[in-house]
Amino acid sequence: MAAHQLLDKFSLETPFGVALYPYFDKVYTAVTGKSANSFAFIEGVTPLSTQREVLISCITYLVVIFGGQYLLRSASAFKFKLLFQIHNFLLTVVSLSLLLLVIEQLLPIIARHGLLHAVCSTEGWTQRLELLYYLNYLVKYWELLDTVFLVVKKKKLEFLHYFHHSMTMVLCYTQLVGRTTVSWVPIVLNLTVHVAMYWYYLQTSRGLRIWWKKYLTVGVNCECCTMQIIQFVIDLVVIYACSYSYFTFTYAPYLPGGFGDCAGTEGAAAFGCALLTSYLFLFINFYRQTYKAKAKQPRTATKTPEIKNDVKDVRPIKA
Repeated sequence: MAAHQLLDKFSLETPFGVALYPYFDKVYTAVTGKSANSFAFIEGVTPLSTQREVLISCITYLVVIFGGQYLLRSASAFKFKLLFQIHNFLLTVVSLSLLLLVIEQLLPIIARHGLLHAVCSTEGWTQRLELLYYLNYLVKYWELLDTVFLVVKKKKLEFLHYFHHSMTMVLCYTQLVGRTTVSWVPIVLNLTVHVAMYWYYLQTSRGLRIWWKKYLTVGVNCECCTMQIIQFVIDLVVIYACSYSYFTFTYAPYLPGGFGDCAGTEGAAAFGCALLTSYLFLFINFYRQTYKAKAKQPRTATKTPEIKNDVKDVRPIKA
């Protein structure tokens, strides 16, 4: 009986056994003074909703990290261990919370209307998802602190790192403005990777060894990048399919393989395809360079001393 009652708590609206969004609404209302249900992303009204703000943010980010590198060139590295741990713990919690909230909203849409509806229909872009997408966009500004920690720790700044951090922020902005329904696919995958990644950073900063390290993009030294590469492959398969369907439906209905119209602006679709494609090639190239460099590293081998029969060649072993 108890097991049956427990199973009754799980449904399409409550896939985790409890409705999460009402609790989120209470937190959101306590912080902003407004209900989460009243949110709407409006260009020029919502904070950080204009191209000018995004451009200034990107320039400020680059000035801070490269200016910081220059100013700290003769200084000793800072650790900020506790602050780093707090940063990663909070990002783990926030990323996981957003991931669960997005999944809670998506499952009923997919189950009732199908995957195609969830990635292409204008009705797949709901008010609640829009708010969660916006909060995910804001988190990308917070994640820029990852690079600041690298700077103060005197770590090498790879182009892939700061390009990926800054342009992902831009990507989230363009998809919000373009209202691309398929946005949830890269968002869900990105949040999943980030939950694992920031948890990894937290644990290693505590001196713990993580067995799944090789499946992550780890700081500036990409150990394997497997999760990131898989993420971008899935992203591109889905996004290219939706973009192809939209453009064939709109401009070339005689071409095969399309499945109808897809919600979102053409500019947002083109930018998303181009940027995610560049990510895939950059991560693959970084993967290749990392392992090529490792292959060139000399290996320390224990040589077996040569044994000679001539007594004159026998030398005492030094302790």
